[in-house]
Amino acid sequence: MFGEYGYIEKGRLGKPYDIKLLKRLALYALAYKTRILVALVLAVVVTLLDLAAPYLSKIAIDRYILASWYRVDLDGQGEKALEFTRQYGHLVEKNRENDLAVISSLDIKEIDPAQLHMYRSLGIITTERFYRSMEENPEVTALLETGLPFYEMRDRGILIPYSAIDSMDREDLLKLRARDIHGVFMIGSLFLVLILLSFGISYVEYYTLEYAGQHIMQDIRLELFSRIEHQAIRFFDRHPIGRLVTRVTNDVENLNEMFKSVFVTLLKDFFLLTGILAVLLYLNWRLALVSFLILPFIFGLAFLFSKLARQAFRELRATVARINAFLQERLSGMSAIQLFATEKFQMDAFDRINHKNYLAGMKQIKVFSLFMPLMELLSSLAVALLIWYGGGRVIEEQLSLGALVAFISYIQMFFKPIRDISEKYNIMQAAMASTERIFEFIDHKEIIPEPESPKAPDDVKGELSFQGVSFSYQEGVPVLEDISFDVNPGEMIAVVGATGSGKTTLVNLVERLYDPDKGRVLLDSVDLRQWPKNRLRSHMGFCMQDVFLFSGSLSENITLGRPGIGQKEVVRAAQKVNALSFVEKLPEKLEYEIGERGSTLSGGQRQLLSFARALAADPKILILDEATSSVDPETERLIKRAISEMTAQRTTLVVAHRLSTIRNADRILVMHKGRIVEQGSHETLMSLEGVYYRLNRIREAEE
Repeated sequence: MFGEYGYIEKGRLGKPYDIKLLKRLALYALAYKTRILVALVLAVVVTLLDLAAPYLSKIAIDRYILASWYRVDLDGQGEKALEFTRQYGHLVEKNRENDLAVISSLDIKEIDPAQLHMYRSLGIITTERFYRSMEENPEVTALLETGLPFYEMRDRGILIPYSAIDSMDREDLLKLRARDIHGVFMIGSLFLVLILLSFGISYVEYYTLEYAGQHIMQDIRLELFSRIEHQAIRFFDRHPIGRLVTRVTNDVENLNEMFKSVFVTLLKDFFLLTGILAVLLYLNWRLALVSFLILPFIFGLAFLFSKLARQAFRELRATVARINAFLQERLSGMSAIQLFATEKFQMDAFDRINHKNYLAGMKQIKVFSLFMPLMELLSSLAVALLIWYGGGRVIEEQLSLGALVAFISYIQMFFKPIRDISEKYNIMQAAMASTERIFEFIDHKEIIPEPESPKAPDDVKGELSFQGVSFSYQEGVPVLEDISFDVNPGEMIAVVGATGSGKTTLVNLVERLYDPDKGRVLLDSVDLRQWPKNRLRSHMGFCMQDVFLFSGSLSENITLGRPGIGQKEVVRAAQKVNALSFVEKLPEKLEYEIGERGSTLSGGQRQLLSFARALAADPKILILDEATSSVDPETERLIKRAISEMTAQRTTLVVAHRLSTIRNADRILVMHKGRIVEQGSHETLMSLEGVYYRLNRIREAEE
């Protein structure tokens, strides 16, 4: 399966909830556990506030908007009346004259539905309705004095038949129901307060989680870069730069997107779903069980969607990876495409890959376009089921209208988390795949180890020694075989040979970018593996053929942030390598800002900066790897003069294709197929008429 640069690693891409990965993430989260716990508490509070809103509507409808009382007739009903009194007499209230008994519409819900039907059929609970008010209200008292029929209750409340209320004008009705209107206003005000509280607490919760999430991502990114930075060069030989950059940027951002968009949402959705189920069962467990009939279809649809979405996601990621790989190669080689006029061919190739990406994207869209309407359909079916069943219970006085309205609101609220989880599925897929790749890199340890018992002389002289060194990048394919030679302090040694003979590998071993498979390399009679790496490399200066410069000033590119190298050392190093001749002509001199990889400088200028960088720390050993092969003759003359001064008091290893640059070397090592086949001075090697002689003749002919 293809990935960002040609493949996707096999693993847990199809297991988005891998527990091991979540546990690894949890270890990073422990550093911010206080903030996360605060966010969890706030999420619970927000959920409770959200759950309170539909319940407030139930209270408003049942207690104030549609509050009513029903007359209870216990006279002449015999044993059934006595049975009703024994079981439900505590729900009945009587007036002062004891000639009227009533029961609240809310209390009727406590009567068993079968018994309620029987009591209604027998006329024990009648259909005559009353409105209840408080006599202390002066306006109500004034209305009663107009001849409005009423019954005075034992608690000083009054009951007014609805038949009398229906004939009242609007002004009198408002006076009568002023308490209900006030109650609805108070509930509406409380509703507004809950919304504002939910907004404020949600902001704090989201900010707190985001704060923790951003710091967790920062820690992961820092650790990931630190692990990559400390890997051995072998690691970078096998892993393309684009893939490493993707791990530190895109993959960490995917993880951050999951924490930001998924974790926060899932956290609230989990509490919300749990709370909704609990409230539904509390309101009316029978109606709750009826509404739960739709749950198997929801979970079945979600399972089917997850399976289809996973396949579509894999195909889309594969095609996106092919596009990334194609673009990376073609953009890097655009000059070759234009020089050979193959734009049409490349465009056709890109069109084919892009079309596959389009088809994969459309497949994913089809899955989502089918799932979302089906979820809406199920939501509508659930509401219809509630209206059908619950509406019948409302008509039969077994359920209040407020409870039914609250049920419908909670069911509609129930589907929102389901949709959220489905919409975030792709994010979870990408994030978990990225998480696995991130931890694979964090766990990967391919490093040049530090010595357990470091050993290094205080006074470094610069004596090098190779003793029976063999090395290979791939097992069974040797690059160096049984290399042995010594370099005295201050001696200049040149290494020559055909391409692939092992010259650059030789100097890489001196820098301890690799450790030899056999034998050992010594500096001042101490094995390089016993030297602390930082101290070892602080005594070495390295100049390569392909100079790498960073965006920034010339001064920063010379110091590279190394301690102990100030402006004075920078100026001295630039002067020694004859770099000041062009630096002084720049607008800001050593503070001049160069472009990416030094694009604003010529090849010769970049090479001179490389020499200044190597000399800035005044190293004991200087290594020049093809340092003059890509410069013009004038710059080469400047470098030759610089080399003469640089190598005067330093041990120097020079790797060169231009043999004219190393004729003055104290000794020349000639390499062929990973072995030293000749060594000596220029004159000595020329007199042998061997490998060096032939190389020299070839170079002279080329020049």
